[in-house]
Amino acid sequence: MTATTTDVPQRDEQLVALLRVPVRKALADRADSIRRALPPRPVGARSRWAWLRSLDEDQARRAALLDRLDALCAHLAGRPALGYDPGDPLPTAALEESDGFTSETVALRVAEYRAQQAVSAG
Repeated sequence: MTATTTDVPQRDEQLVALLRVPVRKALADRADSIRRALPPRPVGARSRWAWLRSLDEDQARRAALLDRLDALCAHLAGRPALGYDPGDPLPTAALEESDGFTSETVALRVAEYRAQQAVSAG
């Protein structure tokens, strides 16, 4: 049995529903790990600027990754992040950042989702 074009978006929605939570959890776990390894991050803009300038090169790189992971987690939780299409429920960046940090089952579903996206794109 072959899939019709109306089956593809429905399957995409099903995969998004199955993937959103485990991908978000993988990203949140990575972010928490990085957060624990860095000095406490202040809230205020001036304090944050001073904090960023006090970090060494490796810490600064991890701080940038932490910001990216936090933004992707927020996006997956329904709070669109700058730089990502608000209508995209599962940005490619989120899938890329979760690669290697999910179970084998989730990884297989991600591969299926990517294949469906390739078919949808033409």
